[in-house]
Amino acid sequence: MAETVAACHEQGIVLRDLKLRKFVFADPQRTTLKLESLEDAVVLDDPEEDLLQDKRGCPAYVSPEILRAHRTYSGRAADMWSLGVILYTMLVGRYPFNDSEHASLFAKISRGYFVVPECLSSRGKCLIRSLLRREACERLSARDVLRHPWLARDPRNELPPRAAASLDRLVPDVPMDDDYV
Repeated sequence: MAETVAACHEQGIVLRDLKLRKFVFADPQRTTLKLESLEDAVVLDDPEEDLLQDKRGCPAYVSPEILRAHRTYSGRAADMWSLGVILYTMLVGRYPFNDSEHASLFAKISRGYFVVPECLSSRGKCLIRSLLRREACERLSARDVLRHPWLARDPRNELPPRAAASLDRLVPDVPMDDDYV
């Protein structure tokens, strides 16, 4: 997933509505992921300038800066927030910010407070916290994520084959797929 986001960002593509459901397995063995659609993506006129104004996305994945009214925001940084939500959801089994009411959900996201379970490795916690930073300028870039120790090939990060084979965590199906604008 991080490689896909990095490749898009390097090509001047901002995904805008990045969420777990946009990634699907490309093979029956479930070893290869692909991004299902670039439907909401935008190709930047100037790849160095990624400021956007439109407000698109799924409420559970929206970044704090998008919620601020009448402001431009970094499309790449907003994508990285969404990648942090995806990572948290995959590792914890629930969204970092959750509420059935959009107003309450957005207030939680704007505050940026979430709890990372102690059972996660210190490197995993570090990566999540580095992506779910309230201030967009403090978030890791997609390339930085790929260099993060949690993703680097390290035997300490790998699951034993039996545990990996039985790991099929389900992501909660929260009816929050509507755009918030």
